[in-house]
Amino acid sequence: MAAISTPLLDDNVEGAVDYKGRPVTRPNSGGWNSAFFIIGVEMAERSAYYGIASNLISYLTGPLRQSTVIAAENANVWSGVSSMLPLLGAFIADSYVGRYRIIFFSSGLYLLGLGMLTLSAVLPSLRPPDCEIKMGEEFCPSPSQFQIFFFFFSLYIVALAQGGHKPCVQAFGADQFDIRDPKECRSKSSFFNWWNFGLSGASGISFCIVNYIQDNLSWGLGFGIPFISMAVALVVFLLGTKTYRFTLMEDESPFVRIAQVFVAAARNRNRPAHSSITEKTHLFSAEDGARETTLLGRSSQFKFLDRAVAISNDPISLKKNWNECSLSQVEEAKGVLRLVPIWTTCLIYGIVYAQLSTFFTKQGATMERRIGSGFQIPAATLQSLISVSVIILIPIYDRVLIPIVRKFTRISSGITMLQRIGIGIFTSVISMVVAALVEEKRLVVAKESGLVDMPLVTLPTSVWWLVPQYVLLGAADVFTMVGLQEFFYDQVPDELRSVGMALFLSIFGIGSFLSSFLISIIEKATVGSGQSWFSNNINRAHLDYFYWLLAGLSALELGLYLYFAKSYVYKTKRGHGIL
Repeated sequence: MAAISTPLLDDNVEGAVDYKGRPVTRPNSGGWNSAFFIIGVEMAERSAYYGIASNLISYLTGPLRQSTVIAAENANVWSGVSSMLPLLGAFIADSYVGRYRIIFFSSGLYLLGLGMLTLSAVLPSLRPPDCEIKMGEEFCPSPSQFQIFFFFFSLYIVALAQGGHKPCVQAFGADQFDIRDPKECRSKSSFFNWWNFGLSGASGISFCIVNYIQDNLSWGLGFGIPFISMAVALVVFLLGTKTYRFTLMEDESPFVRIAQVFVAAARNRNRPAHSSITEKTHLFSAEDGARETTLLGRSSQFKFLDRAVAISNDPISLKKNWNECSLSQVEEAKGVLRLVPIWTTCLIYGIVYAQLSTFFTKQGATMERRIGSGFQIPAATLQSLISVSVIILIPIYDRVLIPIVRKFTRISSGITMLQRIGIGIFTSVISMVVAALVEEKRLVVAKESGLVDMPLVTLPTSVWWLVPQYVLLGAADVFTMVGLQEFFYDQVPDELRSVGMALFLSIFGIGSFLSSFLISIIEKATVGSGQSWFSNNINRAHLDYFYWLLAGLSALELGLYLYFAKSYVYKTKRGHGIL
């Protein structure tokens, strides 16, 4: 069963149902009334997620006694898996059970994983042993294999839960706005801005409060607070049930529809594309009627797929074999294929993003972080600077910049989605250049202070030197992160919008995997020379070289992105690409 994403506005919609599949007897609320509930749900969920993810490397290098390289690789792999599993959750939601049910079941699984994580830091049998002072020296026994297994098992349950929760909540929230209503259509564009505004506020709370508790009070309490946040998210989600707009389900999976096009095109590879096919012979089945409004004409791209278009006039034949497809199916397949170059050229941005919770945090841990006479900022809390940047910039972007730009471009969103993404990628290049320069300064300070071989001693340089790189990445998020969310929601076929959000998340999943792979390769190449870029002694490492490498790769990525973006054809505009 696949979800049709057209919101149910009133009682006159034939076949309208509520969340239990019962006929609708009153209009659903929808719009911002529903969206505020869903934004509240995601704020609580993000607070829970970042309460774990933002300081994970500190737990791995602390209680679990892992080296910096191994901890960074493990954190990147977990982050990657967490961002790839949404593809599975979105597939199940869009093809079988719907977004509402996936969100509900994923929330329960989330609570299980977070509860187990809390137990792993509280129960003596599951908690890694504390360090002891023996003969005047600190001795830190390694955790048992069972303790390590239980922790990572719990951690990956959280990843699995996020795989179902994350893509469906955002798609479900955007579904509350009806694209047939001009006012709600404009509100949908603002929804993605305010969605990220709320999420930044929630994650900022985790960075400031939860990370402080983890570093200074208790890891058990630090993991327990995310558990409470997720419980709140589930309650808020259920409270809004009667206000939500739900979607109808159809019998045919959208994945099958798209796969059928590629199979049919391969089987008809000897048929000349376009030569014997006219617009009059293109057949829309009854189910295709719901999609006609999004297919404004015929795309001239990927002409090889036109071999799959039906010449016959037998709708039953289209249902029973994989030799011919309707025009709408072919256009859907082209739409998915069109996303691949944009998705690919944003992967380096995912690698850059992965550094926030790994090496950026390790840098901050070596610098002076005191405020006043005694209070010391946890290194992971610096990530809140990104949230603060987003919170400040989103209202300026949405309420000031866009209305001004809209007057010149005549575009309702001010700038196109691809332009917004490109601006963010450019900003990320600048952030890596700044990060490299700051790290060079930090290494100079360590050398001049004679503290190169004393990595646990705080360097006489302020942690506020890291502010620019965090703020620049926050600005990049306002453009690239939000732009990618809207792009992958809007440009996928209507029935695959959960999958669209999963594709957006997979950029950061693949980015984390690539980051881990890159770190592993560089470590093997440099450790033998005695100049490891990722030495456990960060004062002898060369993170500055790594940041320069990422700056170069990001600049290359930007060039490739601009090339493909210029030729991209938007789903709602056929004929010419608009950057």
